[in-house]
Amino acid sequence: MAICPQLCRLSACTDLSLQVNCGRIGVFRLRKPTLVRCSAESPSSSASVPVDSDFDPKAFRHNLTRSKNYNRRGFGHKEETLELMNREYTSDIIETLKENGNEYTWGNVTVKLAKAYGFCWGVERAVQIAYESRKEFPSERIWITNEIIHNPTVNKRLEEMEVQNIPLEDGKKQFDVVDKGDVVIFPAFGAAVDEMLTVSNKNVPIVDATCPWVAKVWNTVEKHKKGEYTSVIHGKYAHEETVATASFAGKYIIVKDMKEATYVCNYILGGELNGSSSTKDAFLEKFKYAISKGFDPDKDLLKVGIANQTTMLKGETEEIGKLIERTMMHKYGVENINEHFMSFNTICDATQERQDAMYKLVDEKLDLMLVVGGWNSSNTSHLQEIAEDRGIPSYWIDREQRIGPGNKISYKLKHGELVEKENWLPEGPITIGVTSGASTPDKVVGDVLVKVFDIKREEALQLA
Repeated sequence: MAICPQLCRLSACTDLSLQVNCGRIGVFRLRKPTLVRCSAESPSSSASVPVDSDFDPKAFRHNLTRSKNYNRRGFGHKEETLELMNREYTSDIIETLKENGNEYTWGNVTVKLAKAYGFCWGVERAVQIAYESRKEFPSERIWITNEIIHNPTVNKRLEEMEVQNIPLEDGKKQFDVVDKGDVVIFPAFGAAVDEMLTVSNKNVPIVDATCPWVAKVWNTVEKHKKGEYTSVIHGKYAHEETVATASFAGKYIIVKDMKEATYVCNYILGGELNGSSSTKDAFLEKFKYAISKGFDPDKDLLKVGIANQTTMLKGETEEIGKLIERTMMHKYGVENINEHFMSFNTICDATQERQDAMYKLVDEKLDLMLVVGGWNSSNTSHLQEIAEDRGIPSYWIDREQRIGPGNKISYKLKHGELVEKENWLPEGPITIGVTSGASTPDKVVGDVLVKVFDIKREEALQLA
């Protein structure tokens, strides 16, 4: 279901005006009014009320990270919590694969594991900090503003540890449940500025598990804003990370793929790109959920900068950047490109490594691919996309329970369509390629492979 991001203002401070400070966090004035984006109907949204339009998100975040309630480094329990995570999330099957060059044969099943797969550093850090928070605050209520990562196994484990999601009511987060003495965690995707401000006003311990790569993108859109460039964000407008990134931007437009980027560039060139044309009203209708408040394509696409949701397809982000650069060169001349186009590399290393490894894996002789990761995981969807585009039978599942009963599987395609298939494993010896999203523990992949081995073992017994 489509979710409609809108723009809203931040929660007002309860005791001091913004001119002096807000909660306990100093806030400086901007020359131009700034709004913070939140989604009125999205699960990532929260209730908000107007504040001074000169609110500066960058200054607020700078002071928040230096406040006494803020922690992003953990609490000194790293070794202990990593040991616990290793017990809960590792797999003997995956260890066997790694010890044998990422390829091993069990019975008549040969498994080829991608060279880069599974938990990335940012995800492991976020989960580990969440574990540390429970160790440091054994009896306090702990809240998290969104899922820590997009993996059902990990999120269920945190629920068992009584790390609770901020409840929703009519699509809005109810931060009034946070009381004095509670603890609030910002997840790996980060949090929108309005949520940060709301939590900081609670004067409670804040544990920030935001991936540093995500914060790097925030810095990029801040540079766009400082130079009065509109941020063109390659991402999914309702994704938690993109919602957070847009809240730090000035003017912005979010494009999900090359097709939407081409539409934008064609509008900039007045239809010269592919011969088609669009009216201003049609443009605004098409992107009504993916633009900043008051967006005017005739004024706000004169100077643009590129940023991206860190989990998007690397090659597509690069293509979009090159397309927009060529578009601005064509319109304003090569000699003036720096006045109209700004680009920084915001592609996450871990995302890039997993995609590069997937491209190499699908070049090998495979009977099918297994892509394991959360069904709401953007980076996993792009791994599935690579296999589908190569024409390899590929099955994206989030847990072992999607296999069975018997030789049956329920899986998703790259765009999220749910499919059920009987007899998905071919008879006889097979070679399976395996990868997993950056939020997927090894244990989940190992459990999936156990199901595969069981089906093939039963097949062998029936043929004996």
